[in-house]
Amino acid sequence: MKALLLENVHPIAVSLLREAGIEVDHRRGALDEDELAAALRGVQLLGIRSTTQVSERVLAQAEDLLAVGAFCIGTNQVDLAAAAHRAVPTFNAPYSNTRSVVELALAEIIVMARRLTEKDRALHDGTWLKDAKGSHEIRGRRLGIVGYGNIGSQLSVVAEMLGMEVYYHDIQDRLALGNARRCDSLEELLDIAECVTLHVDGRESNAGFFGREQFARMRPRSLFLNLARGFLVDEAALREALESGHLAGAAVDVFPTEPKVSGDRFTSPLQGLPNVVLTPHVGGSTEEAQEDIGRFVAGKLRDFVELGTTTLAVNLPQLTLQHVPGDHRLTHFHRNTPGVLAKVNQILATHGVNIGGQLLGTQGEIGYVVTDVQSELNERALAELQALPETVRLRVVD
Repeated sequence: MKALLLENVHPIAVSLLREAGIEVDHRRGALDEDELAAALRGVQLLGIRSTTQVSERVLAQAEDLLAVGAFCIGTNQVDLAAAAHRAVPTFNAPYSNTRSVVELALAEIIVMARRLTEKDRALHDGTWLKDAKGSHEIRGRRLGIVGYGNIGSQLSVVAEMLGMEVYYHDIQDRLALGNARRCDSLEELLDIAECVTLHVDGRESNAGFFGREQFARMRPRSLFLNLARGFLVDEAALREALESGHLAGAAVDVFPTEPKVSGDRFTSPLQGLPNVVLTPHVGGSTEEAQEDIGRFVAGKLRDFVELGTTTLAVNLPQLTLQHVPGDHRLTHFHRNTPGVLAKVNQILATHGVNIGGQLLGTQGEIGYVVTDVQSELNERALAELQALPETVRLRVVD
């Protein structure tokens, strides 16, 4: 069993997988599609962060791939439907770095409200710029959160503790936490908020979500943050809003095009502007968060290859069947059509295989059944299961 971990995944993931007897190739940077397809030959497990794109073309060439681990919150960098079609579960860490992103967002709001970037630059240039002009407290300010999921809702709670008034908008009907108030539309939120922060997901339909129209709608001299996805925002429109003075500041942690390796050259239309905080996609990059993510996602990959467990897989049925020592476990991904389970059990019965435990789940076009048997699985039974027209992938994991 081999694993390829890219984008400097935390070393604890390497240790955990190696302890499970898995050979690990641990690399610092991301790979493009051609590089990734070549690197995945003979590899069963892939670990990535947010830059590497696991496309349908890559998956079609990765015949040995069993599972993908996204060591981050989002999974939009993986073609989830194509992975599901090939019975490749994808795991992520939807909560592990939430606090890190929230703390960065709050830090950047305070930095912009106090115009600390300009004062920092002035001192480095030898100028003592001691004045209160344009510097404000965040207490009593109206924060508008666009996207009230794991990050947005936690930011809501912590910002309120600091004295901010919180408003939010989400396309789903989400319960307000604390004293946060829901806005029925994005336009309503933009009319109210003095600081707007984006925390929406990375689905393709959100590309260009925030542009000239939305910046123009924002209140004069307000602040803007994007710690979600780079392609959500029209960077040229953001620069215009900052240069015109309509916006008083911006903080951006994500960009439409990002370097593959730390230390590579970076360019953006937002460089060189006053009261603009640019960070290199480090919202979740704290040592605490990365260690938690490394342990969590690597654990999911290990449990899948050892036990067939798919708990918290984002693209396939989620199954956890308690394993009884001495039983042999058979995992069977199949096309979700009526009667498959009956066919599986008939084959096992024909060959005298006694079932000790079994669990079935379906999601979309794919079904998944985990079966524990109390006798040896003979080659003829396995061959017949593999030959079923509905079979996508058959594996004996124990």
